[in-house]
Amino acid sequence: MKNLKSAIPIFIKFCKICIPVLFIIQNSSAQELTQIVTGRIVDKVTQSPLPGATIAAIKDSSILAGASADINGYFHLDNIPVGRQTFRVYFVGYTSMTLSDIIVSSGKQLVLNLEMEESVIQMKTFEVTATDKTGAINEMASGSVRTFNTEETERYAGSRGDPARMASNFAGVRGDDDSRNDVIIRGNSPIGLLWRLDGVNIPNPNHFATPGTTGGPVSMLNDKTLATSDFYTGAFPAEYGNSIAGVFDLKMRSGNTEKNEFTGQFGFLGTELLAEGPINKTDHSSYLVSFRYSSLELFSKMNINIGTDAVPNYMDGAFKLNFPTALGTFAIFGIGGKSHIDIIVSKDTTPTQQLYGDQNRDQYFATNMGTIGVSHIYQINPSSYTHLTLSASTANTNAQDLLVNRDSGSYRIASIEPILGYNFTEQKVSLSFTYSKKYSAKNSMKLGIYADKYFENLLDTNFNLVTEHWDSREDFIGTTYLLQPFIQWQYKPTDNLTFNAGIHGMYFQESNSKSIEPRFGVKYNLTKKQTLGLSFGNHSQLQPTYLYFQHVYTPDSNFSMHNRNMDFSRSDHFVLSYDVIFGNNMHLKVETYYQYLYNIPVTSYSSSYSLLNEGTNYDRFFPDSLVNKGTGTNYGLEVTIEKFFSNSFFYMFTGSLYNSKYKGSDGIERSTDFNGNFATNLLVGKEYKFGKKKLSVLNIGGKITYAGGHLYSPVNDSASNVIKQEVIVDSLRNSERFRNYFRVDAKIGLRFNRKKVAHEIGLDLVNIFNTKNILALIYAPNPLTPAADPMVQEYQLGFLPIFYYKIDF
Repeated sequence: MKNLKSAIPIFIKFCKICIPVLFIIQNSSAQELTQIVTGRIVDKVTQSPLPGATIAAIKDSSILAGASADINGYFHLDNIPVGRQTFRVYFVGYTSMTLSDIIVSSGKQLVLNLEMEESVIQMKTFEVTATDKTGAINEMASGSVRTFNTEETERYAGSRGDPARMASNFAGVRGDDDSRNDVIIRGNSPIGLLWRLDGVNIPNPNHFATPGTTGGPVSMLNDKTLATSDFYTGAFPAEYGNSIAGVFDLKMRSGNTEKNEFTGQFGFLGTELLAEGPINKTDHSSYLVSFRYSSLELFSKMNINIGTDAVPNYMDGAFKLNFPTALGTFAIFGIGGKSHIDIIVSKDTTPTQQLYGDQNRDQYFATNMGTIGVSHIYQINPSSYTHLTLSASTANTNAQDLLVNRDSGSYRIASIEPILGYNFTEQKVSLSFTYSKKYSAKNSMKLGIYADKYFENLLDTNFNLVTEHWDSREDFIGTTYLLQPFIQWQYKPTDNLTFNAGIHGMYFQESNSKSIEPRFGVKYNLTKKQTLGLSFGNHSQLQPTYLYFQHVYTPDSNFSMHNRNMDFSRSDHFVLSYDVIFGNNMHLKVETYYQYLYNIPVTSYSSSYSLLNEGTNYDRFFPDSLVNKGTGTNYGLEVTIEKFFSNSFFYMFTGSLYNSKYKGSDGIERSTDFNGNFATNLLVGKEYKFGKKKLSVLNIGGKITYAGGHLYSPVNDSASNVIKQEVIVDSLRNSERFRNYFRVDAKIGLRFNRKKVAHEIGLDLVNIFNTKNILALIYAPNPLTPAADPMVQEYQLGFLPIFYYKIDF
């Protein structure tokens, strides 16, 4: 309970400062507060404006205010009461929309960018409700997709404003490590996840990211800069490639086009500033910029246990400049961050457990990542448009490890010796081009290409404790490229039946790997509120690029890049889904799936090793010669029961039963590292209004997670002692399991609306019962007791309070 005991007095001090201030705010004079609502209404397929489309704010069947879109699709609503409101959108020949319980805040104007779907049967009335959850932004998605928004990343207890941690609440998804946000989808390695931002495939957007992973301890993504986005868990449309597990298709929002607005936030995860507003009000050009700097050093000095004696330092930012013109819409956008941490165990006088890093090494670790892009959307005519993006990205990781040897029987330092050093830089210049065409309400098509030019600069040396020589594992400077063309088609014979089909291609120059990947999906509306879906996807994925350039010495003392000819990993993914809405606010979704993975890299000699088990920690992996002869299977059943936010209350239950198996080069079928067999989440939230005019809001939420325990392998102690790190018994890989995982989180928030400003204070309580969930076995011998077992259990994150104060004005 160390974390809890240290956090309580700090939180009490925090409340002593904040509560009197908020009390003054709460008791200040209140009046009827209203806000402006603006936005744009466009066709979902062609992105062309819908002049004359009508939007109305509704309360108890009465219209509070209404407006029509202008010739460019823009609308403006005045005097909308602050609080949760309902909006309805209508246009002749299109499916009408209802958006319920949308938050209107006094501190910021509400911007709604709406996409309407054309009805196949013209002049007939159809209505879609709760479209923000049950549908997808991508009109060609047939299943295994979830749309999410900023409110969800902030509403769910334990999500910490992180899209990846938020996604772990969804059916079929689980996290692997409380200290990281790796996304494990249906038993797949997190390596199989694709990150895309505004049409650009981006590097791992996390601080302290290790090459070959897609997660990390802290996200660089600021949810306040994101628009409504899509998250896929399988059998995704043909425009997505280089992934066999899932896709985060993130959209960065544009800034307010009418008014300069600002947000400031101070809390456990950092100090943030965000500004947005118009560049030119006449042409609707705008800017959006954000910056965050780590606050963990301050909290460490306040004796809050953050899981390690070392203090992580990081900063990140994002921006977007948007320029609508007569020649199309131009945008310049970017995201980036840098981080470093020095974990110095040589200063310890007694054994300690660190959440990050090894117990017998001083480690100096730094990373940086950045992406910048320029995009152009050109409306050729009302039925077609092009989207061209040019971008550049960089990702660098630099590390130096020193082995700390201590005298047996005491904790005195015997020697400190260099054992590892590496500097990996991967830069990429990318082009993405898409052309979208709607031939009629029944037929639409999208085609395009993604082209990436890689620039690699990789250097790695490691001291081999067996041979007592330095091994050079990477020493490469060079280039390669990846091409991904695609085409997809949608056919809607009726409003109740939709067919999606497409083909995705991939070519990687370094290994001369090629793939042609068919995709297919069908959705059938059994009734207005029941949908049946079937989808299939053949998918391929590049291996972590540094593995292609890994080398070993040959007998003639030359280097050999023994994995340079690795082929893609491949999979066939089948999904059957059933979706039903009860009333306007209840939702049930059931999906069952089967995924067959093949062409998986395994060792050329007989062993249990497979690349399917990699990708979830801070260590890179350097396997021996690999061949694409491994296989795997994932299958399961997923259930989501959700009450959308209405009447000041929401809840969501997600449950997954699954099995994840693989075969290495020894031909024996085993569980993958990620085969937890089951995962469940229950989330609830309640909103209470209080104060004058009911303008203040108290939010209370909770989350319970119960999932299968981690698998682990028996350890060869003698071999581990020689190389001073864990060596498993290969034939017994994943034959043992830790106890099941259980965690309870809570979230409390207060929001105060005042004239032209909104204040918010929140507290996210992670693992409130300080449950000791076991993460792994680690090699951590204690010099004070040399005869003891060198393998010890490493625990997940204990109790952690995350508090913040935010102001919008």
